[in-house]
Amino acid sequence: MRLLIIGGSDAGIMAGLRARQLDPQTDVTLVVADQYPNYSICGIPYHLSGDVPDWHDLAHRTQTDLEAAGLALRLGTRATNIDAPAHTINVTTPDGDQDTIGYDRLVVATGARPAATGITGLTGPDALGPADCVHQLHTIDQMHAVQRTLVTRHPRRAVIIGAGYIGLEMAEALTRRGLDVTMLQHGPEVLSTLDTDLASLVHSELVHHGVHVHLNTSVRSIQRGERGPVVISDDPTGTQKISTDLVIAVTGIRPNTSLLTMAGATTGPGAAITVDDQMRTSLPDIYAAGDCVITKHRLLGNTWMPLGTTAHKQGRIAGENAAGGDATFKGVLGTQAVKVFDLVAASTGLRQTDAQSARLPARSVTATVDDHKAYYPGSHPITIRLTADPTTGQLLGGQLVGTYGSEVSKRADVIATAIFAGLTIQQLSDLDLSYTPPLAAPWDAIQTTAQHWQ
Repeated sequence: MRLLIIGGSDAGIMAGLRARQLDPQTDVTLVVADQYPNYSICGIPYHLSGDVPDWHDLAHRTQTDLEAAGLALRLGTRATNIDAPAHTINVTTPDGDQDTIGYDRLVVATGARPAATGITGLTGPDALGPADCVHQLHTIDQMHAVQRTLVTRHPRRAVIIGAGYIGLEMAEALTRRGLDVTMLQHGPEVLSTLDTDLASLVHSELVHHGVHVHLNTSVRSIQRGERGPVVISDDPTGTQKISTDLVIAVTGIRPNTSLLTMAGATTGPGAAITVDDQMRTSLPDIYAAGDCVITKHRLLGNTWMPLGTTAHKQGRIAGENAAGGDATFKGVLGTQAVKVFDLVAASTGLRQTDAQSARLPARSVTATVDDHKAYYPGSHPITIRLTADPTTGQLLGGQLVGTYGSEVSKRADVIATAIFAGLTIQQLSDLDLSYTPPLAAPWDAIQTTAQHWQ
């Protein structure tokens, strides 16, 4: 059986590996538009910070590992068209020639692309680019471009547009490299996945480390100045001009669906490709997975929620079923975490506002609790918010902010597991969790928070 996969990131690689694991006779070929199969996009800030000095270490698996697993890689090859009835795709090869590749089953894992921003000077034919020290940051090639700017131009000041995960991580990375960093955020607070009062703790951490945070700021344009780029923005005080040496834009993503939509595939929430629980598209013998497809959320139903963990899971399901299996995607809760200097923020499931927007009854309790017994040195407070159904107590979500090293993300994982299992907030308190004074209390911090529920 010929299994063809378009895309060499998380979902595509997992699909190929799972198919070969189940049936070593499957002929698996991956069409990869760049030269970086199975590289961690999430690791980009850690190379730019210097934490991961060798960028090759960002590879989850080396090319040699992938080929040893039986995957045939066509790197630098861009898919341009899918002919679903003919079971073929057209590609542009590295030397610019055109080629046609046939398949019995196809998995499309084309991921996401940067969202249109409407910022003059950032995109379009007259856009400023790396030569002007203006960068979008979404790919390994773009990472290399930023690194070249840092090494050859020696910028002292940087403006980061966007305060999501990558933006926050880049604020830390550039600050650690000695740059004076200004962050521009369109919304009322950084990290929009948290309630604003909890996100304000992250905001304070940024300020504590010297980052200048501008909220409720809409960037209009980026222009060439005498000594570097100039960012023009509007905020509650009026129009601002910020002269800088480096601009990095991380303003969100959109599903990259053009290949499938041109072939006739249907779309759903977020204009992502519609798939069923087996990751089948509406086209015969074509599966899709990762950031280009809809996501089954266990509490909300179908939505679009691009996350690396989700892409790995969906890719594995797509590969298994393309190889003749019958696996089912169980859905996700959007569990995620981010480290910002000495702080970690994590969330899973729904915030109270999310639940109410979905017409689900909800209320929340919040507590600030030591991560382990205070008499043992090194304890730190964690602020935890739990959201549940006010009548049944069914657990719906959790948000946590605490010091790096205080197991914030693992506590979020316990909450995610409880939601996945359908536990109530009372049952969360009943869980038999580990205790030793250097690590936890007899009642863990999440259980103490749950006990505030009346």
